[in-house]
Amino acid sequence: MNKSELIDAIAKDAGITKVAAKAALESFINNVMTTLKKKDGKVSLVGFGTFSVAERAARQGINPATKKPIKIAAKKVAKFKAGADLSNAVSGAKKK
Repeated sequence: MNKSELIDAIAKDAGITKVAAKAALESFINNVMTTLKKKDGKVSLVGFGTFSVAERAARQGINPATKKPIKIAAKKVAKFKAGADLSNAVSGAKKK
């Protein structure tokens, strides 16, 4: 499912226009990004999952073309950990 298909599904399920669904989805995305940019930013949606930021340390790597060692810089990466309801839905487990 891509973004426009998700907007269509939200509009249909919520009984709202596609314009309103697009605005709601973009607001959600912008708010998650804004929160994750903050120090210790984290967005938890009970049952669905948690968006967070992890710091990846600098490390030594190998250039596959030349086989020479290279330095890979430290960076922050976005993470998502699925919640129990989402995990169960994907795995087909029944809800307790």
